[in-house]
Amino acid sequence: MTSGAGQSAVAPIRSYAALGDSYSEGMGDERADGTPRGWTDLVAAGLALAAGGTIGYANLAIRGRLLGPILDDQFPAAIALGPDLLSINGGGNDILRPSVSIEAVADRLVTAAEQALETVPRVMIVSGGDPTQHLPLGRVFSRRGNELAIAVQHRLTGTNVLFVDNWSDPRLPEQRYWSVDRLHLNTQGHAVAAANVLAALGVAVPAGPDAPDAHDDVARPRTAEYWRRYVLPWIGRRLTGRSSGDHRQAKRPTLEPFGPDHL
Repeated sequence: MTSGAGQSAVAPIRSYAALGDSYSEGMGDERADGTPRGWTDLVAAGLALAAGGTIGYANLAIRGRLLGPILDDQFPAAIALGPDLLSINGGGNDILRPSVSIEAVADRLVTAAEQALETVPRVMIVSGGDPTQHLPLGRVFSRRGNELAIAVQHRLTGTNVLFVDNWSDPRLPEQRYWSVDRLHLNTQGHAVAAANVLAALGVAVPAGPDAPDAHDDVARPRTAEYWRRYVLPWIGRRLTGRSSGDHRQAKRPTLEPFGPDHL
């Protein structure tokens, strides 16, 4: 599930910036106060433990973002922070659109990652898990996601950019790793994604506050309720050109101290 020439975490990573959409923002893994945590926070906590204290951690991801705005707005802001590690996630919302060029999405992702390597020591592209077994039109989106994962992996061969391919993780299509909206990983799913990222970096995976278990006891809405609560509002936003991330700001726009106690 990991490709690229590889980047060993020989020296501790003391600063980390993440960019992307709802996946990197942490939707589906909300704390008691409603703020999203997610795999990026878990990765930051693992890096802090490896560094023996705290690290600087920024998360510029905003839900609903297409790849274009992620790279146009978040990418330069993240590069300006000068982190030791940058994770790039994007394209998931693009493949949900009526039409998309998989090749163009892959080209933009890889070009940005290689550009980042000019100033950032460690760069990774991190794909989301595959939710398509539980989504309307799932077969279409599954095919697109598979094509994107293959296209990115092919382009990264021989580079120093890591590719953590959570899309191809055989565990994550299981319903127990997804929140009630079926589109965002839940706490268990985010923990699996974080473990994959830390393993790719050669960093020990710490025990999270909510470790995955084998039980799926989440009350999931019936079909009609699911369409009313989640699908129809999503379609409405697409028809009107709106996004769930409109008027939202990044949750951690600058490198701020972060450690396991922040989870």
